[in-house]
Amino acid sequence: MDQLLPSLPKSLTEPDGSAVIRVLSYNIRSLRDDEDALARVIRACEPDLVLIQEAPLFFRWRKHAARLAAKSDLVVLSGGATAAGPLLLCSLRASVERTEDVLLPLTPGLHRRGLATAVVRFAGVRVGVVSTHLSLDAAERAVQADLLLGRVAAMNADVPYAIVAGDVNETPGGPAFGRLTGALQDCWTVAPWGGERTFPAAAPDRRIDAVFASRGVEVLACGVPAGLPGISFADLRAATDHLPVLAALRLPAAP
Repeated sequence: MDQLLPSLPKSLTEPDGSAVIRVLSYNIRSLRDDEDALARVIRACEPDLVLIQEAPLFFRWRKHAARLAAKSDLVVLSGGATAAGPLLLCSLRASVERTEDVLLPLTPGLHRRGLATAVVRFAGVRVGVVSTHLSLDAAERAVQADLLLGRVAAMNADVPYAIVAGDVNETPGGPAFGRLTGALQDCWTVAPWGGERTFPAAAPDRRIDAVFASRGVEVLACGVPAGLPGISFADLRAATDHLPVLAALRLPAAP
């Protein structure tokens, strides 16, 4: 039987103008598995933002992304094939300021990688969002982590907070993961909740997927939502080969 988790903070706007949001990171393996199970997992998490990796890239990829969003009670925000796989979905609670899909430099013989980025507002609080999927090659992965942090720094020039999530293709302690945690909070480490390991979904033995946040963001809880009401282990195994990471974050009101 599924073991229920302690309750996770719900999305809300605080009286002081701060916003509590739920952020989900999920590698969906190009929708090659059980799409209905995937949508059930996403809906049960009740996210405001979904930072996806390995979205469909080829024939009718926009239609596939829109269908998943509709099944999940969300809308497409940015990304997909134009970002080489990372995709952003959001609830109607988010007000969108701008989006940009970024292609990272291509290393001959390796897969193209990219970033899906956006600036959104929750109750007037602005936050930059980046979905990423780093390389399988260690040297390229480290370079991509630096490029990602450069993008975050550029966003933070006029946006107070940043959220980054994705498939790092590396466990904590690795060089690329270390670059990210040197500049951003590793939300699981700050406020662990639920499960830790994310891959492979059927028998996870490592944490290679994560949610990160800039220093001003308050991390309330973060982890794999196995055992959250409405989520079955059967759906988690059927949906894709990664487990999702769900974070509850408080964005303080801007001064």
